[in-house]
Amino acid sequence: MRKLPNRFTNFVETYPAVGTAYRELSEAASGAGPIDKKTQSLVKLGIAIASELEGGTHSAARKALDAGCTAEELRHVAILAVTTIGFPTMMKGLSWVDDVISGAK
Repeated sequence: MRKLPNRFTNFVETYPAVGTAYRELSEAASGAGPIDKKTQSLVKLGIAIASELEGGTHSAARKALDAGCTAEELRHVAILAVTTIGFPTMMKGLSWVDDVISGAK
């Protein structure tokens, strides 16, 4: 697992109860259904891209790589969004995915 961003770790250190609640909510949502971890990470990446969340896309892309996804799978998720969110927004999301992929090399 990669090192968590300083902004996140500082927040959790300052507000440990909120950090614990956030982690527990994440675990509960993850365990609420039959979707495997790798697929969950790709779904979350798609949601982050469609929501136009740069930080969320970076985070989801890092977590997807950690879950065993390939760079090609991450890029495919971004490209699949083109017919739903439009070309410019898809390109923005793809650039955020590529930020992480290029930094992972």
